[in-house]
Amino acid sequence: MAQSDSLLDDVEMLRLRDESNAPARLREAIRALQLRLGRRNPPVAPATLDAAYDLVFAVQQRLMAANPRNPRPNRHAGRPSGQPIVALVTNETRWKVLTLPPPTAASDELEWIELVEATVERAWDRWCYAQQQAVRAARMHVKAAPAVAVAMAAWSNYWEMLEEAERIKRRLRAHPMAARPAAGTFSAPRP
Repeated sequence: MAQSDSLLDDVEMLRLRDESNAPARLREAIRALQLRLGRRNPPVAPATLDAAYDLVFAVQQRLMAANPRNPRPNRHAGRPSGQPIVALVTNETRWKVLTLPPPTAASDELEWIELVEATVERAWDRWCYAQQQAVRAARMHVKAAPAVAVAMAAWSNYWEMLEEAERIKRRLRAHPMAARPAAGTFSAPRP
């Protein structure tokens, strides 16, 4: 995860310098990361910074899904485990909606809260990325409306998760064991 974070930092630094193409050293580092993670024949390394960001971001999502502290994928109400909800933002644009991880029987409250905070942080990162794409689209006058709609959906997802995480933490401080939902569920008791 640290290596992928470093690659994302490199991409952002290049973007700040108004670069658009991925240099050879970055492309090779992305390829090496994929090989290290067990991909035998990774696709050609991305040539643009946008594609590099998307690829490294996708790698991070796979790494988070494989986290032994969170053995099940996030669950959405009314959907089987591991099946994400993809929100239709515009007629042609979709956005994957994140949810907070459920507690597991094996984890304690502190570990669960760490997972919750990491997921909220990931939602923040996704909003920052969507916001940056919306700004770029507006400056270039190319598909700005869909990009802004995605940024708004990302913000809404982040804000809802942040508020839910704060409610969970308040309940845990007030009633440590009573506030914790049963393993495999995420609906905390209402006050």
